[in-house]
Amino acid sequence: MAEHTGAREFECDGAADDDMPELSDGDDDVDNDEGQWLEEEEEDSPPAMVTCLFCERLLTSVPAVLQHCTEEHRIDLVDVIRRHNLDDYSYIKMINFIRSTKCAASFLAGLPDAPLPWGSEDFLRPVLQDDPLLQTDPEELCEDSSLLTGPSSGPESHDALQRRVQAAEERAHSSEEALTRAMDDLHKLKLLAQGLVLNAGTGNLGSVAELREDEDEAYFGSYGHYGIHEEMLKDKVRTESYRDFMYRNPDAFRDKVVLDVGCGTGILSMFAARAGAKHVIAVDQSEIIYQAMDIVRSNQLEDKITLIKGRIEDIKLPVETVDIIISEWMGYFLLFESMLDSVLYARDLYLADGGSVYPDLCNISLAAVGDASKHREHIAFWDDVYGFNMGCMKKAVVPEAVVEVVKDDTLISEPAVIQTFDCNRVCLSDLEFASEFCLKITTTTECTAIVGYFDIFFQKGCGNKVMFSTGPQVTKTHWKQTVFLLERPVSVQAGEELRGKIIVRKNKKDPRSLWVTFDLGDRKQTYSLQ
Repeated sequence: MAEHTGAREFECDGAADDDMPELSDGDDDVDNDEGQWLEEEEEDSPPAMVTCLFCERLLTSVPAVLQHCTEEHRIDLVDVIRRHNLDDYSYIKMINFIRSTKCAASFLAGLPDAPLPWGSEDFLRPVLQDDPLLQTDPEELCEDSSLLTGPSSGPESHDALQRRVQAAEERAHSSEEALTRAMDDLHKLKLLAQGLVLNAGTGNLGSVAELREDEDEAYFGSYGHYGIHEEMLKDKVRTESYRDFMYRNPDAFRDKVVLDVGCGTGILSMFAARAGAKHVIAVDQSEIIYQAMDIVRSNQLEDKITLIKGRIEDIKLPVETVDIIISEWMGYFLLFESMLDSVLYARDLYLADGGSVYPDLCNISLAAVGDASKHREHIAFWDDVYGFNMGCMKKAVVPEAVVEVVKDDTLISEPAVIQTFDCNRVCLSDLEFASEFCLKITTTTECTAIVGYFDIFFQKGCGNKVMFSTGPQVTKTHWKQTVFLLERPVSVQAGEELRGKIIVRKNKKDPRSLWVTFDLGDRKQTYSLQ
């Protein structure tokens, strides 16, 4: 009954101490990166005139001022910075001290090691507004001092320029490496944080029964739109399977009391009534219930079908027990939307001994996909977007599971069932599970994704059993398939086995959405369905 588009998150298993990621030590690179930014800002800004510290002469740049001070005033400011080991604050104080006291250059040259005359915090206040000397990193001045002194003509000037270019390129390269490490660290921390959330507390299973009505409003509101019901009714695989199950097994329904959980337009309730049910109780919280009431009256079934607006968890039925519970509760990847929670709630509260929930059996299957064009469309696309590298977007895009129709000819493995549920026996806790899987590869190629789908069975007490599948090999349904794209394709050979582990859990903050984690040995990725 799922009709939410989108879907795609990450996880770490185990205790926080064991899974703390090893982060890069990039302080030096960050400092260099900041230096590069400062340099680029200076290069991009309009040239500002700089006033000499010891006379009124205006020069075109900070390096020119330092050169001027060395040649005209016989004071090497870089040497002063090094000799007194000035940090950023001490350097700023020194500049403002010189400007405010108008001391001679010789005064600086004769200073003892300590104490320095600009120790007062008052010298942090700029004497000149927007003084370029105050916007200069003293550490960078010391690093580049060899480029700022000496003759500026002839071969030496060319060599100095080459050294400056080389230094800038090295800083840019270091900055790129630092950015890459920072992105990796952010990704590791995201994995850790989500792992902590996933493993925090096992007592609260995130049942939808615990949601307040206002918290669940968006979910039920989505089913108040008519388009979603039109799409589901036009899904012949879905609708005709329910119809055939009921019409071909009238003995199972004759004189029975039936509960329809999440009745929508009431189509399943009317099938049950026509199949011989004595009384059908149809429950839905969305506004579509009012149209269902009109539909039931239009088909003269109001004497057999009772419609109730509300969540099954919040209302009281007009009967103590029911013989059959029918529901079309399935979401993308079977469990998305967690409507099965409500069916199990109704089962445990109202189903009579010997009664049954339908569909009674369902399973989830996986298969490997080799679709290079689809991978380029969703993943490689970010490497070149109108001439720009947006590769960092992959970290955000990959974790979103994609709901779409998968072409049968892109399957490169035999399917494998990873989990089966008996709706008459399954517990709420069983809906979160871990399962190892083995996909037998049928084609030598690159695996670009894992696809998930489900099969539905109507069997218990049925002389004529009915089933349908939502897999890529059969007629498509409105559920389509759920695709988990791999950031980097895996090379596979026909005949080999692709082994892994899947973990399916509810999002604790939104129990109607899912986290699905794949562990393929050398890689681990968590996807969100939401």
